[in-house]
Amino acid sequence: MSQTPQTYRVSHLDALEAESIFVMREVVAEFERPALLFSGGKDSIVMLRLAEKAFAPARIPFPVMHVDTGHNFPEVLAYRDRRVAQLGLNLVVASVPEAIESGTVREPADGTRNRIQTPVLLAAQEKYRFDALFGGARRDEEKARAKERMFSFRDDFGQWDPKNQRPELWSLYNGRHQAGESIRVFPLSNWTELDIWRYIERERIELPSIYYAHDRDVVVRDGMLYAVNEYLRAREGEEIVTKRVRYRTVGDASLTAAVESDADTVEKVIAEVAATRLTERGATRGDDRVSEASMEDRKREGYF
Repeated sequence: MSQTPQTYRVSHLDALEAESIFVMREVVAEFERPALLFSGGKDSIVMLRLAEKAFAPARIPFPVMHVDTGHNFPEVLAYRDRRVAQLGLNLVVASVPEAIESGTVREPADGTRNRIQTPVLLAAQEKYRFDALFGGARRDEEKARAKERMFSFRDDFGQWDPKNQRPELWSLYNGRHQAGESIRVFPLSNWTELDIWRYIERERIELPSIYYAHDRDVVVRDGMLYAVNEYLRAREGEEIVTKRVRYRTVGDASLTAAVESDADTVEKVIAEVAATRLTERGATRGDDRVSEASMEDRKREGYF
């Protein structure tokens, strides 16, 4: 009597998870001193969860690093410290305020610090001799990130050349590099914002509270809702209003805008994200509106 052959199906999230875990294990096998960039944002939180699963039951075998501009949302900073303590990780903080004080970088006239993160990141990478850095960038976020490889080669100045990228056929990753050179690794490259939220729901991952709807004092600037805080004050003629908002992405408190939302649960956020047609960076990040090529320009200089 013939038997019907069984088929083995892998869900979309399981396939993405397996790919990311494979990439992380490849990096640990190939590189001497990797580190994971961890800001307390949702993508780096998911990446940290993947690292847990990749190396369980052992501890995560590399440190985490935060490039701290000093313009943080307090909820995110508190989450970062709590999560690092829970996992017993070594946290390396590359401090932009310390770099400003020492004269290594100069704060722009407008007071924003996103652009001056890059030299601070590169200095920390050189100091701790990290030869691979995990980043949480995804290809659906922005067009410069869409064309970057999973293993992104950086020269001895930390710079990226989009016209000189290595092929990645059949999931074969070339991590070869000389002394001083490094690789940025993006395990979430093929994930979307919706995938991230569905994974957060499935894994029951805790997030900073600002990712869910709450009341906050904001001003409307350049068509976006910016929270009024110690780093961003209302300008003359701007009206401070209280709105129900949440954050789709988290960066500097001086450059990251919120979106109006009543989504106060994971399920509601997933429904909201599924219906949107604008990426979270396009909708909320003032640093990406400097020019059409602002992200690519920063990445060429060594940005995440």
